[in-house]
Amino acid sequence: MKKINFSKDVLPHLVAIGIFLIVTIIFFNPVFFENKALNQSDITQWEGSSKSLRDYRDQTGDEGLWSENMFSGMPAYLINVQWGNITIGYLKKIISFNLPHPICNIYLALLSYYLMLLAFGVRPYLAAAGALAFGLSTHLLVGLVAGHSARVGAIAFMPLVMAGIHLVFSGRKLLGFGVTTAGMALQLRENHLQITYYLLIIVAAYGLVRLILSVRSKELPELAKNIGILAGAVIIAVGSYFGPLWAVNEYTKYSRGGSELTRTGEKSLEGIGKKSAFGYNYAILEPMTLLIPNFLGGWGSNYLVSDQQSETYKALSRATNQQEANELIYFSTPYWGPDTPAPYYAGAIIVFLFVAGIFFADKFYCWWLLPVSAFAIMLCWGSNFATFNYLIFDYLPGYNKFRSITFAIIIVLFAMPLLGMLGLEKLMTEQFDKSVKKKLIMAGGITGGLCVIFILFGGMMGFISPNDEAANLPSWFLSALIDDRKGLLRSDALRSLLFIGIVWTAIYFQLWKKISPLAFYALLIFLVTIDISLVDKRGFTKDNFKRKREAESFVPTAADQTILRDTSYYRVYNLQGAFNDALTSYFHHSIGGYHGAKLRRYAELNDSCLVRETQKMVENIQRGNTAMDDYGIINMLNVKYIKFGTEANNVIPNPAANGNGWFVSRIETATNANEALAKTCEINTRTAAVIEGSSVTVSGYDSTATVRLLSHKPRQLRYETDSKTDGVVVFSEIYYPIGWKATIDGKEAPILRANYVLRALQVPAGKHEVVFQFDPPSYVAGNAVTTVFSWLVLIVLMGSIGWSLRDPVKA
Repeated sequence: MKKINFSKDVLPHLVAIGIFLIVTIIFFNPVFFENKALNQSDITQWEGSSKSLRDYRDQTGDEGLWSENMFSGMPAYLINVQWGNITIGYLKKIISFNLPHPICNIYLALLSYYLMLLAFGVRPYLAAAGALAFGLSTHLLVGLVAGHSARVGAIAFMPLVMAGIHLVFSGRKLLGFGVTTAGMALQLRENHLQITYYLLIIVAAYGLVRLILSVRSKELPELAKNIGILAGAVIIAVGSYFGPLWAVNEYTKYSRGGSELTRTGEKSLEGIGKKSAFGYNYAILEPMTLLIPNFLGGWGSNYLVSDQQSETYKALSRATNQQEANELIYFSTPYWGPDTPAPYYAGAIIVFLFVAGIFFADKFYCWWLLPVSAFAIMLCWGSNFATFNYLIFDYLPGYNKFRSITFAIIIVLFAMPLLGMLGLEKLMTEQFDKSVKKKLIMAGGITGGLCVIFILFGGMMGFISPNDEAANLPSWFLSALIDDRKGLLRSDALRSLLFIGIVWTAIYFQLWKKISPLAFYALLIFLVTIDISLVDKRGFTKDNFKRKREAESFVPTAADQTILRDTSYYRVYNLQGAFNDALTSYFHHSIGGYHGAKLRRYAELNDSCLVRETQKMVENIQRGNTAMDDYGIINMLNVKYIKFGTEANNVIPNPAANGNGWFVSRIETATNANEALAKTCEINTRTAAVIEGSSVTVSGYDSTATVRLLSHKPRQLRYETDSKTDGVVVFSEIYYPIGWKATIDGKEAPILRANYVLRALQVPAGKHEVVFQFDPPSYVAGNAVTTVFSWLVLIVLMGSIGWSLRDPVKA
């Protein structure tokens, strides 16, 4: 066993971990010292959507699996389900020192990237600088502020997976096997498959270059051996995610799978559709924000008028028409790009080192990281590069399941510090001859030269956004706005030039030799941290923290309290943004909600029938007509209360709601989805039902028949039916074909799909108990597999680390 030298083998790693902890604590100091939490908009929505599931778990110790309080009901797989991979969660807590969620994800991003750079042979202090560039990226900080904790968590473990893969190919097969297994299990547990998809793109590019090299060197047997080792690691890791993966894949068919509606005789393609996928796109020049953060003006949430030294503020102060000036305040945003701003900044220093890495790093890394970065940027351009991206959307497997394609920029942010530190590592080991100096001058000239160009000639660009043009802004205001935007570009270009100049000088004159290596490392770590942190602070301030988020956000309004007096089982329709709001779901069973993967049929019902019906209802209410008998869709969803504000009188009761279940006197058959949806929009849902693909008839009808809800839980509903004749009962519950089973007096009965989205049963005459039970195999069986493989992940990791410490060469 190799003798450990503390100062060389241990101390640098302790210092790096110490730096990561200190930086994390400084960035999130209100959490640690002021008893505050991040104010995350999406997390606030999540708390509303998951409230009933969390309460059910706390009360029973069981998983709800079905969310009752959003979109009239939907599977809870992507909302809040605890799976058997809790052991992987404990592993995350251990390696993050149990830092609070989601802050721990930033620390883990720092640690994972550091370990990856070590695996690639980068010395510890350079690895620490590269890790800080990755972990403090504006992409991660902006993600946390937005509440995308799962996305940031998935990003945090990307480097750990890559570290394990590279260890295998570098000869450390056993250790690489363990690290890949654990890294992949941790990454998958975050349950953000879009980020996993981008990780697979990075790994596929790495594997392709390895394949080419293996063919050239005739080492295909060794390649096959390494792939076999990694395949075993992936199988174990995926096994620890088997249940969630099964459930999500199953649910995808009914949320982001192909629509059953036909248009011009063709079924729609699978996926979410180009309009949704390319809702946000990078402008063609927007990747320049990687080097110059305010290249397109910066954060769109800021207003230039808030700066009293700005030309915009001065112009508005001089305005003679104060009403016009007040209206123009909302157009004083610095961002002048065509889409929603995404000024993700890699760091001027890192961009310079990335370019230097092209000249100095081993060509293998350039062949891998340059093409994958270029590919990612083209993906981010979205519909602004439609020729390429529409082709990718249609033919790249699985790609059409994701929206927010600008997230692909994480591939670039992953690649830049890696190639940069690999290049710097190689540079520090080479003799500084004329060739090396020439390459260094070229790298500095390319990046610094770009900054100089924009300092001198940046004012020649337009600085007018499409929103500015559409608003027809007055010339005096637009002139001031343009001047401020020019100033932001030039000042940031100068800023980036200064950071590049300092680091270029330190490298060119070999500061590590002239003064000391430690001084150079300290300077680099400090500059990288300051460079990126100061930009982070433009959009990440103390205003992003507040006390006791949940208690403040979820205080019942007078309207909520009025509705909550009713303790029966019903639904609420909040007219104020129902389908983009999960706050209502915190207190009530809502027909709306907030989720990126709602059931497709339910969304189609809303878009076609409910929108029109709601418009009609609002117009009638404004005229003073509050009768609800004519709103078939609202009534069939058992909407007992309409809410349109916060006051007690902002609630309209709906006595016409169909209830939890009802017998119908007439059946309309439909041969396809189009016909079913069209008829559902037209019928009186209280007396008729549309049934698809089944020859169901009603032989008789008892007008006194009753359906009574006996009890309801997320996974079970019990009813009592009583009718003098056989009949068809429609239930105001969402039809989902997998996992739900119905019994009548204990005997299983087939569940019919009625009214496009609801459930129905044929029930015989007499009094009967009807039970709906939700026991999806993806949870029942999948969770058992998940639990077993999660323990196997820990065994593999511990064994590989133990063997590595015992015999580093063989490991």
